[in-house]
Amino acid sequence: MPLTPLQFLLPVQVFFRSFFLTPRLFIALVANAVLFVGGHFWGVLTAVAQVGVVLVAVLLVVDVLLLYGIRDGLFARREMPERLSNGDANPLRLIVGNTYRFSVRVTLLDELPAQLQRRDTAHTLQLASGEERSVQYAVRPVRRGRYGFGALHAYGQSQIGFVQRGYRFDEEKEVPVYPSFLQMRQYELLAISNRLEEIGVKKQRRVGHTMEFDHVRDYVRGDDPRTINWKATARRGNLMVNQYRDERAQPVYCVIDMGRVMKMPFEEMTLLDYSINASLVLSNIALLKQDRSGLVTFAQAIGTVVPAQRKQGQIYRIQEALYHLDTQFQESDYSRLTAHLRQVLRQRSLVVLFTNFETRTSMRRQLPFLRALARQHVVVVVFFENTELRTLLGTTPDDTEAIYIKTIAEKFAFEKREIVEELRRYGIYSVLTPPEHLTVNTINKYLELKARGLF
Repeated sequence: MPLTPLQFLLPVQVFFRSFFLTPRLFIALVANAVLFVGGHFWGVLTAVAQVGVVLVAVLLVVDVLLLYGIRDGLFARREMPERLSNGDANPLRLIVGNTYRFSVRVTLLDELPAQLQRRDTAHTLQLASGEERSVQYAVRPVRRGRYGFGALHAYGQSQIGFVQRGYRFDEEKEVPVYPSFLQMRQYELLAISNRLEEIGVKKQRRVGHTMEFDHVRDYVRGDDPRTINWKATARRGNLMVNQYRDERAQPVYCVIDMGRVMKMPFEEMTLLDYSINASLVLSNIALLKQDRSGLVTFAQAIGTVVPAQRKQGQIYRIQEALYHLDTQFQESDYSRLTAHLRQVLRQRSLVVLFTNFETRTSMRRQLPFLRALARQHVVVVVFFENTELRTLLGTTPDDTEAIYIKTIAEKFAFEKREIVEELRRYGIYSVLTPPEHLTVNTINKYLELKARGLF
């Protein structure tokens, strides 16, 4: 069957798509052009230019033959996780190898998703014949969802450097970006090894015996004398003490406000995304402490509900639910939230509410509903410091306008502290935190309330 004109031209199109002239060849051509111009004034330069043209042409042909003498002179691939962690540095690895019989200079260009807004993904390596090397770099997504990675391009250049050959490796892949599971694993490992204080989580001193009895064991130096079991001591003839453990199976609900107040950005992420990451970590820590973790989201209506459980796979159910959340532009309905929680929460629970109050007036609109909820449960309201105000308060005003602006900023910052105090007066706990410290401060509050036996 004869070839069509399009089929005949296809190899030529592919060749020129992978054929690139380099700056080195351009400089050589410009230099020869200058010599030819100079030859009009000094005849000897014309002869030099003619030799230069022949030399450039020969080197160009040799360079093309070297690079295109074999079918596949380079190979490359991208290694990456099956999913990415939102707000974290996720490692990616590019592997490239040289099958030419000579050393090549390789430039790798990775097509990253448009959401990342990065243009600095070119990596240059010098590879000897038969050598294979890898390049590692990290990407930090700031939104959840699906990210499409494009092809991986490799450009090879010989020592002559007049031409570079381009290779395209079809490494196109779509990966989901989930709430920060890397942060969750970090806290989990530190919790298991009792090293949470290394990242700012405070050790909590327990008040009284707010724990469940576990077993009786021999007394060792340092044990609390108040835990001595005198009946067991009399029977055994040596000191015995009661061993206690944390009260288990307490319900811990992360309640996330998805209204417009959570749309505010901070370091490219929204307050909702910070709350989602903190909720995932807190839920996992609660499970490690043998409590039951649950999730409720709301805006104008009740959204996702994951009942508090301690079953295997609970953290993955919560993670999957958090993956699909997004902010809405209406004001959240706290009356509906309170009615729903009073209906479904039959046991006294810890309710950690992630929201944001910018003014005391906005808090007071929701205060009756928070007070109604706090009569039956332990309520912790987590809201955010305005870091822009904090930066502004650290400046020194140099004119009347700057003094006025700083005074207004101090008023807003003072209102945030007043909100904390007013919530406290009604028996509602609160955490006022900058977004970057949200996770640590929330875990500290959870451990504090658990140590005090308040739920």
